[in-house]
Amino acid sequence: MNKRVLILHGLNGSDYPHWQAHLAADLIKENYIVSFPAFPSRDNPNFIEWKKTLKKEIEHFNPQIVVCHSLANILWFHVCDELNIQLDKLMLVAPVRKDCNVEEIKEFFPYKAPKNLKSKEVIMAASTNDPYMSIEEAVELQQELNIGMKIMENAGHINADSGFGKLDCALDWIKREEECKGENN
Repeated sequence: MNKRVLILHGLNGSDYPHWQAHLAADLIKENYIVSFPAFPSRDNPNFIEWKKTLKKEIEHFNPQIVVCHSLANILWFHVCDELNIQLDKLMLVAPVRKDCNVEEIKEFFPYKAPKNLKSKEVIMAASTNDPYMSIEEAVELQQELNIGMKIMENAGHINADSGFGKLDCALDWIKREEECKGENN
């Protein structure tokens, strides 16, 4: 069965050459079913519009895997408690600190780390020099969420501006089958 992957961008989108655009293309080549919606007003997001868009997309597309970048992580944190869904995998890449003061996204803050991320398997990727979340803040969030984390050295905000046109570890993680397949969890 072909898995359905929902890719969610952050502020300003994730157009090519961003790693999310590469990931969408690579997943399609591997016969995954991919949805990579553009949120409305992506350069000046409206929290209510983004939340409504995400809920509609979840209902319509019914993903098994969700990949979030930057602001999309925060959106997921706000929305996941309201969703009746159980993902196989959730990837949280370059989340943003809880007290982020970027004017265009202030409606999304503050946020709380949800107790249930609605996924069997979750990984977070963070950078040692992300301008939007220090590695100490990332470790604190990772511990609060009680999930695994990949730390990337000097990867900035893990986007095209910091040199990430492709992020092969994201594709590899999605393609990797769960080790406990067939066992009762």
